[in-house]
Amino acid sequence: MRQVPQYLIIGNGRVARHLAHYFTLLKIKKFTRWHRGQPVSRLHRQAAEATHILVAISDDAIEPFISEHLSHYGAVKVHFSGSLVTKLAHGAHPLMTFGPKVYPLEKYLSVPFVVDAKAPPFARLLPGLKNPNVRLRPEQKAKYHALCVMAGNFSCLLWQKLFDSLQDEFRIPPHTADMYLRQQTENLLKDYRTALTGPLARGDEKTIKRNIKALNGDPFAAVYKAFVKAYSSA
Repeated sequence: MRQVPQYLIIGNGRVARHLAHYFTLLKIKKFTRWHRGQPVSRLHRQAAEATHILVAISDDAIEPFISEHLSHYGAVKVHFSGSLVTKLAHGAHPLMTFGPKVYPLEKYLSVPFVVDAKAPPFARLLPGLKNPNVRLRPEQKAKYHALCVMAGNFSCLLWQKLFDSLQDEFRIPPHTADMYLRQQTENLLKDYRTALTGPLARGDEKTIKRNIKALNGDPFAAVYKAFVKAYSSA
C-alpha cells in the first residue's frame, strides 16, 4: 500500500500561508505547520513524523536552518527559492506571485512549478499536487530567477511609480491607469513579441530625449536610460 504523505510546512510568510490554504482546499489533511514563534521541541516532533518537509522561509535562511534542525530527518525536503541550488533540499519554485490574500483552488491548480533537474518525479516530490511542472538545470537557476524578478517585481515598481505620481504630482486618480495596465497585460498574454509600443518600438528619438529630460533629478531617470540602452543592445 502506498504511504500517505505527512507534510510539515515550515514558515509563516506568504508562500507558507498560501501552501497551507492550497492543501486545505485539496483536502490534504495530513499536514502540520511550524514557524519560529513556536517551540523548537514542537518542530522536532513534527519533523520526526513527516514524510515531506516544505521549507518556505527566506532564501538566505534555508541552508542554515536545514543544517541546524533538519539534517538528521529522512523526510523529502523541498524549498521554494527560485535561485538557490543546494544538496540539502530539492528546489520547486512556484512561478507565481503570492499576495496578502489567499486564492481560489482553480488558481492554485494552474501554478507552474520550476523544479530542479535532478529532483524526484513531481508526484513523489509533492504528492497530491497535480500542478504543471518543468525542469531546470542548476546552472540556469540564478539567471532564471533574475529574469523573473525583473519582469514581475521590477515592473511592479514601475507601476507603483506611475500610480503614485498620478496621485501625488499630477492630482489624477491613480486608477485612471487601470485600463492601460489591463490592456498591456492582455497584449503580453496574447502575443508578447508584439506587445511593445511607444517611443522605443517606434524608434522615436526626440520623444525619448524629452522623456529623459523631464525625468531630470528623478531616480527613475536612470531606469529609463538603462531600458533604452538594454533595448538598443538586444
